[in-house]
Amino acid sequence: MKYDYKVTAAGRVNIIGEHVDYCGGKVFPAALSMKNTVLVKANGGDRINLSWTTTDFTISLDINELEKYAGVKYANYIAGCALIWKNAGHKLLGCDMLQDCKVPFGSGLSSSAAIEVSTLAAFATIAGEKIDKKEIALLAQKAEREYAKVNCGIMDQYASANGLKDHALLLDCKKIEHEYVPFDLGGYTLVIANCNKPHNLVESKYNERRAETEEALDGLKTVLKVDCLAEVSPEQFEKYKYLLGEKVADRAEHVIYECARVNEAVDAMKKGDTETLGKLLNESHASLKNKYEVTGKELDCLAETAQSFPGCVGSRMTGAGFGGCTVSIVDKNAVKDFEKFVGEKYEKTIGYPATFYEASIDDGITIEKI
Repeated sequence: MKYDYKVTAAGRVNIIGEHVDYCGGKVFPAALSMKNTVLVKANGGDRINLSWTTTDFTISLDINELEKYAGVKYANYIAGCALIWKNAGHKLLGCDMLQDCKVPFGSGLSSSAAIEVSTLAAFATIAGEKIDKKEIALLAQKAEREYAKVNCGIMDQYASANGLKDHALLLDCKKIEHEYVPFDLGGYTLVIANCNKPHNLVESKYNERRAETEEALDGLKTVLKVDCLAEVSPEQFEKYKYLLGEKVADRAEHVIYECARVNEAVDAMKKGDTETLGKLLNESHASLKNKYEVTGKELDCLAETAQSFPGCVGSRMTGAGFGGCTVSIVDKNAVKDFEKFVGEKYEKTIGYPATFYEASIDDGITIEKI
């Protein structure tokens, strides 16, 4: 079949700033060269004819009855995006659409955000609408929250839409504003390792952690004038943490100190201080393990083994946790040795292999007429 447009959106890696986006914090993600690609053409009808490169499954969605596809595997995210797009007052055209996702599913690299963002950009493109990346990110988040029932923050969709080659984004999740920060690691590179333990945000403890942070905020609001946990300083937290139960205090401690680490990481990148960035990654992982409790033996094995490798200056889990990936800063000349060292220890300890990716930092949404 011939298509008119090729639309892509990126998977993302979060350099640092984990589990703070829904607490009003700043995060430091970057879009990856791993993409979801949508080939699309308007068909003049009232159906979205969907197919995928990764499965033989096909389906034709009625654009007037999109609610009924909520439980349909593969199609639910596309139908959700179509419904949200239409309900936002945009023109939704019937189309033929082929989805090709190169972001590993269940990896914590935001395959769902890449699918949502590229799909919405495809709807905009065939309707002749100007691409508003911020609006597309917000609509993609809305689709995931209201249709897929994942209570996600804005980071994944925003990075997928707004990524810029060779730059990370300092994203203020409360104001929904970003600053591009050149991301140059000098003689080092990012290596992503997938622990290959599937994770599902809906079935994991993601929503439980959100509830715990909200409980912490309610407790601190009795003595502080704040709208979100990210507005609480480490000094204020140490003064008032007695108001919180031990577990809830641990969750709040991670968020508040992680927000501080994000600011330090951005300063380090602006100075070209890769060593400090690496140290902050290590601190982040320890906090996610001991205070937020979202890592698990697989991610701990990958990150802690990486941290022990002489050519690695820092490593941590990235994404929601409970499976997925780590991100490590590794000497460019030692990548193969690093992968061998970490891979062998991981397989020996866990019982099955990890997968390593050497992805570059790339643009978010791209559109090409074909």
